[in-house]
Amino acid sequence: MPTNPIVVTAGEPAGIGPELCLALAHSPWAAQIVVLADPDMLAERAALLGGKVALREYAAGAPAAREGELRIVRQALARPAVCGKLDPANAQSLLDGLNRAVDGCLCGEFSALVTAPLQKSVINDAGVAFTGHTEYIAERTNCRTPVMLLVADSLRVALATTHMPLSAVPGALTTSGIIEVLEVLHDDLRTKFRIGSPQIIVCGLNPHAGEGGHLGTEDQQIIAPAVAACAAKGMRVRGPLPADTAFTPAAGKADAILAMFHDQGLPVIKYAGFGHAVNVTLGLPIIRTSVDHGTALDLAGRGTADTGSMLAAVQLAAQMAAE
Repeated sequence: MPTNPIVVTAGEPAGIGPELCLALAHSPWAAQIVVLADPDMLAERAALLGGKVALREYAAGAPAAREGELRIVRQALARPAVCGKLDPANAQSLLDGLNRAVDGCLCGEFSALVTAPLQKSVINDAGVAFTGHTEYIAERTNCRTPVMLLVADSLRVALATTHMPLSAVPGALTTSGIIEVLEVLHDDLRTKFRIGSPQIIVCGLNPHAGEGGHLGTEDQQIIAPAVAACAAKGMRVRGPLPADTAFTPAAGKADAILAMFHDQGLPVIKYAGFGHAVNVTLGLPIIRTSVDHGTALDLAGRGTADTGSMLAAVQLAAQMAAE
């Protein structure tokens, strides 16, 4: 188990993030968890749901939480949260809390970071350019090449590009960029997942991986050279394979599959493991996991939110941070 606690950010206060955090008080990892949130907001949500959770202020070296308790790092909201109603006034306090959590991981105060979902739109509405947790934390930690990895049991899917319009994907793919992503993926599979010699399958961009250039040239001209360069360095990497077969048993064993764009890889893993899949950011100097879903504003305050992905995210963070 990790020596230092795992910090969990509560995410968008109008969504289900706060109640996912409250559920952690009754999880097997409660003693290892610190929640960064507005304690008044958490208390109000607990009262609304009729749950019994004791909120204790966090202090380094203080006794671990017990069953039914949560240790809280206070991050006050600018205005009280209302379930289902976004408020741009709270955007900066959410980012300040995220900064506090990241900095705590960088200095070793926390062993890992788990994030509940943020609403990208409301942060942008507040005048702050925000593409997502992955990109924001990468900038905060001076990470050159963050890689998004989704994990559902033994299925691991990484992305060569993340949050961008589909029309921008072909222009964003370069041989050097794919090599960097594969190097990060390979290294973190070895160091963070403790896989000695990982096997990686690389998806093509176009149908049938370009069909020999008849359905697009990116597979032959950009992706294949990247795969060859990494194989020459001793990595066990294959591709580009057609994406419609890369995920099937016919493609052979793989410890991870690299998809070229967001909706090439994520539908597969969400179909296979929705509700318990975990989002991991590779390439960072810290461990960061997250849930595989959004803020679910329509479910906030109803007590019906599925906690499976949050519990899986904490469990995976604990495994990755284990000493």
